[in-house]
Amino acid sequence: MTEEFLRDAFIDELFNFAKNDKEIVFISADFGAPALDRFRTDLPDQFFHSGISEQHMIDMAAGLALSGKKVFVYAMAPFITLRCLEQIKCSLAMMDLPVTILSVGGGLSYADAGPTHYSNEDIACMRSTVGLEIITPLDSIFSKKVVNLCIKNQKLRLIRLERAPLKNIYDENVNLTKGFNYLKRSENNDTLIISYGFMAHKLINYENKSKYNLMDLYKIKPITNEFINEIKIFNKIITVEEHCRDGGFGSAIGEVILDNNLKINLKRFTLDEIYFFENGGREYLTEKYGLSIKEIFKESL
Repeated sequence: MTEEFLRDAFIDELFNFAKNDKEIVFISADFGAPALDRFRTDLPDQFFHSGISEQHMIDMAAGLALSGKKVFVYAMAPFITLRCLEQIKCSLAMMDLPVTILSVGGGLSYADAGPTHYSNEDIACMRSTVGLEIITPLDSIFSKKVVNLCIKNQKLRLIRLERAPLKNIYDENVNLTKGFNYLKRSENNDTLIISYGFMAHKLINYENKSKYNLMDLYKIKPITNEFINEIKIFNKIITVEEHCRDGGFGSAIGEVILDNNLKINLKRFTLDEIYFFENGGREYLTEKYGLSIKEIFKESL
């Protein structure tokens, strides 16, 4: 299976739409993505570089959205979410503006840049934003499909894109409406493992001959009714996320179980509650600090 950058797949697909739709505008705080070069060169009237000024970029996006533009904003994950939380709340959410926020490099994607560049609290913070939808594409095929969704059904969205290239798992018929897709299915196991992004790739590639259930929960907010109905058949759920323990998607699933009086045991695997100053790379840090694949499968099989 081919490895591709989800960010470049998304931006290239958006460029194809933008060529025929002058209302699409793209604002970037970064020039680091090769896919931006064509956008900047070929569609200069639809591309804005805000400089390293993410908070200003969100306010600028609000103004363009108020003028009827279809606005996409792009920056590194920690800087476009946590740094801009108040601007997203006041300028976008409170105004109910349909801006798409492209957040690149969730979790420990930017290892070994240190805790200032990690984004392991973003779901907890962004989940609290009223009216914001959160989607985490699993591969480049899904990323391209999400572009069409963002243009045809405009609303305030956070799209969490992986920094590193990932193998394509889905095909062109991938579902974008249920909020989830199965990656592995076993009728003989009543435990469901749920993850997304980088960790879902690690789980699906685990060298284990046992049959297990693995789900990609790509829509973290809102949790869909289809997802709630689906999990009722399982006795135990294990959530795996490259995020801090409080407020992540594991917490969201715990709320669903509680609010719907579901008789399901929940086990959450998350990053340890620390700031990561240690170097060693993403694989090393996730394995050492709370996300050991062997321990996860020991719990599930």
